[in-house]
Amino acid sequence: MKERYQRQIVLPEFDKNTQEKISKAKVLVVGAGALGSSCLLYLTAAGIGKIGIVDGDKVEISNLHRQILYKESDCGKSKSKCAKKVLSKRNSNIHFKIYNELLENKNARKIISKYDIVVDCTDNFPTRYLINDACYFENKANVHASILGFEGQLSVFNLKTDNGNSANYRDLYPSPPNALEVKSCEEAGVIGALPGILGSMQALEVLKIVGGFGEPLKEKLFKINTLNYKSVLISYPKNPENPISGKNPSLKTLINYHQFCGTNNTKMKTKTVQELKEMMTNEEVFQLIDVREPHEYDEGNINGYLIPLGEVPARFEEFRKDMPVVVQCRSGVRSANAITWLEEEHGFENLYNLEGGILAWVNKFGEPIN
Repeated sequence: MKERYQRQIVLPEFDKNTQEKISKAKVLVVGAGALGSSCLLYLTAAGIGKIGIVDGDKVEISNLHRQILYKESDCGKSKSKCAKKVLSKRNSNIHFKIYNELLENKNARKIISKYDIVVDCTDNFPTRYLINDACYFENKANVHASILGFEGQLSVFNLKTDNGNSANYRDLYPSPPNALEVKSCEEAGVIGALPGILGSMQALEVLKIVGGFGEPLKEKLFKINTLNYKSVLISYPKNPENPISGKNPSLKTLINYHQFCGTNNTKMKTKTVQELKEMMTNEEVFQLIDVREPHEYDEGNINGYLIPLGEVPARFEEFRKDMPVVVQCRSGVRSANAITWLEEEHGFENLYNLEGGILAWVNKFGEPIN
């Protein structure tokens, strides 16, 4: 072990005991995508004893410019399984546990309870709030990062201190933004090197916490714009009105986070891809609208009428009210956001969300129409 980790053991802040702590640590990484790829590589290289990987997604060609764990031949394969295969070859001393599934209410606390630290490498608000709350209830530190475009941010939540646990995600962000206000990476894009920077910083924060050296980013938010390398470190306090950790907490258990974040309309009507296929075959009268971005549409579509999600508020009149309207996106999330907004703001009653989006279509019928 001494030879393998010599370059970090000789650091003044490090010693053999520090490396022993790292080798005994158990770290859960939620999301093996862009942030997760670089974070996992450096946690593996540093010698973390047990690493859990939660990701139920499959590798796609559009992932490869930023998700550096994968190669072209991995497309269509499980991310978590591919990640374990690559990482095991980098360090055979580490025990990897994969969870080829989504992190949800039903499994979050059970999975998180088995680890010392959780690293949030996800890309959506429902899962971020879920991770935060589950970490709070299970008394686990949460190393969080998020990226978009050329900008990223990083913080450490719920860290144990002499004065109790530090602030959590809900102290910094009490409530989620409107579902149509914040663009996703599919809509706004992301430069490939950015998650490499932030994911590596997440790994560093984990090592600082485990090894007991340096100053972890508790109750501080680091933000950076990599176009000009302007950065800022913002301090934030605990919020006494925090619904899970404030003076009068109202949340005692995990909630429906998709509903909380406005991405789950329980009254929403849906169509399966099989039902949509039959509607097409039977030449039924309906409107099919695709709310993905133009570049996604060009890569493959099923002849939907393109109205990107960000343009829905300005183009809502293009949605027909005199016939069924099936709304689709990549996986069903953005289309659900569009439908929720259209129903609440303009009283639509004829909208159907395509379950699973174009990914479900590909799984059922093969490649989409180009």
